[in-house]
Amino acid sequence: MNLLQKIGLAYLYSVPPATAVIGFGIGHAEVPLYTTIWALNFCLMSIAIWQLKTTRSIGIDPGWTSAALLLIVPWMLFPLFAGMGPPPLRLAEWLTTATEQQVRYTVLIAGGIIAFMAFALLRVKLQKQGETIFSTLGLTAIGIAMPLFILNMIFWGYYLTDAFKIFVTLPQGKRPDWYPPVKTLFYLISVIEVVLIYFATGLFGIALRKVQALSYWACCVYIVVALLGMILVALPTSSPEPFSTLGYLAAIPAIPFVMPYLIGIRLLLLDRKVNTAQ
Repeated sequence: MNLLQKIGLAYLYSVPPATAVIGFGIGHAEVPLYTTIWALNFCLMSIAIWQLKTTRSIGIDPGWTSAALLLIVPWMLFPLFAGMGPPPLRLAEWLTTATEQQVRYTVLIAGGIIAFMAFALLRVKLQKQGETIFSTLGLTAIGIAMPLFILNMIFWGYYLTDAFKIFVTLPQGKRPDWYPPVKTLFYLISVIEVVLIYFATGLFGIALRKVQALSYWACCVYIVVALLGMILVALPTSSPEPFSTLGYLAAIPAIPFVMPYLIGIRLLLLDRKVNTAQ
């Protein structure tokens, strides 16, 4: 791996933490500014991926690369959120940026669908390598999670945006009687789908270890992080600090897709000798 490829790899690894730091640290920026920076980042990530692909010798099943690219693509879209900042806490601010919020959750839906396609393709390749149990369980988990994820994103991006237009006409702090039950329902949907995404990622980590595409310690890290994510998300919102904040961070819609993104990078670097004889 030459210097440019090492720089490209480091850049790819830096994208998720940089997105989080900028998004929470700086907050909302002007649309032309953050869309321009996002487009530049998209191009830089594309160049980095192209550089890494050149490190691979000839002969491996191209499906590994296809799965890798699809796992990475969601986090080529999500850095857009760095300029948007966190979702507004006040109704007036949400409605002022209503279009941006709808774009936010539409991008998340697109990222989720792409990730599901990546896992489906990855499962096919793992089955060709002889691994069927964990990849099948993982795809089942993500297959259950994704419709719930899409429904939850539609709720936040579109349903609540229209509902907030009604809320601002009500007395301060007043909410319709139907709102608390609906809020509870979608809180439970959010917990279930996020837990399932972490669970599926952990299962695919085990499956990749079975075909020697991940090292033992890397597999252990994926399993531990997946378990921690599942536990933190499932904790009640009334949990004491720091568990409440950690649970909130683990449940941010883009965060569960960080581990699949890292798996995608790993697959780009996958040694072509892994079971190619099969």
